[in-house]
Amino acid sequence: MKAVQISTLEGPTAVTLVDLTEPAATASDVIIDVKAVGVSFVDALMTRGLYQVRPELPFVPGVEVAGIVRSAPAGASVKAGDRCAAYIPSGGYAEVVSAKPDVTFPLPDELSFQQGAAYAMNYQTVHFALVRRGRLKSGEHVLVHGAAGGVGTAAIQVAKGLGARVTAVVDKRSNVSVAESAGADVVAIADEGWVEAVRAGGLGGVDITVDPVGGDFFADSIRLLRREGRHLVIGFAAGGIPEIAVNRLLLKNIELVGVYWGGFIEQEVSIAAESAAELARLAREGYVRPVVGNTYPLADAAQALTAIEERRASGKVVLTIG
Repeated sequence: MKAVQISTLEGPTAVTLVDLTEPAATASDVIIDVKAVGVSFVDALMTRGLYQVRPELPFVPGVEVAGIVRSAPAGASVKAGDRCAAYIPSGGYAEVVSAKPDVTFPLPDELSFQQGAAYAMNYQTVHFALVRRGRLKSGEHVLVHGAAGGVGTAAIQVAKGLGARVTAVVDKRSNVSVAESAGADVVAIADEGWVEAVRAGGLGGVDITVDPVGGDFFADSIRLLRREGRHLVIGFAAGGIPEIAVNRLLLKNIELVGVYWGGFIEQEVSIAAESAAELARLAREGYVRPVVGNTYPLADAAQALTAIEERRASGKVVLTIG
């Protein structure tokens, strides 16, 4: 089978297309013929050895796929011939993958394979973030940073589906329409007074911040939280890992909350099925519609990763197969 491999930590342009042996069918794993693969910021970091998880070289990156089940063990939520989406620790940039049944989900009929490439991790992550870690209640005000990216657009849609009002922050004017199409009520531009735009919304502050960006956005986001607000730390796409004087948390009884879905499910995998059921409902109701940005054939993975690294992407970047 064809696969894309990282063999040196020299960045996105150093990945190579190789021939590898297909994973063999087993009694415990789901074998998937891949149709689409999600490309994430984590993948770009891995090409330079900058992510906290560093597989031994060479390895195949990619953690979220959509495709058709070739075989599945008894008791799995999918069977041979089903459309599915799956999360895998690595190995997604390939024509065939092996996935665990607990993190392989039926792909809702409302979603294409390309949309499914964002479904297994991004949407699971933001549902876990908003519901389990953020305790979102209907009617609350959610602020989403990086709102034109894969995580950001997913957060907008899930928050709206759960009854929140959403203010989105994007990095440039051309991305306003991306956040609007995802369902944001208000969209602010990062370098055009986003703090004032949030305050001018008349909602009396923010209840939950979804932050996959970090960097310079962090301090102002903390200031915007109302009493008992929650700031959800999902990632650091801006590059800097911010710090805080913890007296700010004390004064307004606010919470700084870590969100690491991939690590959590290793200890409590049952939450994946719970989130999948809720996300399928939101898809049926029209809230969950992953925003797909640029698509590339598998052989052009280097271009896709470079677009992510250089922050030229909007929506979910996807590799297509077949």
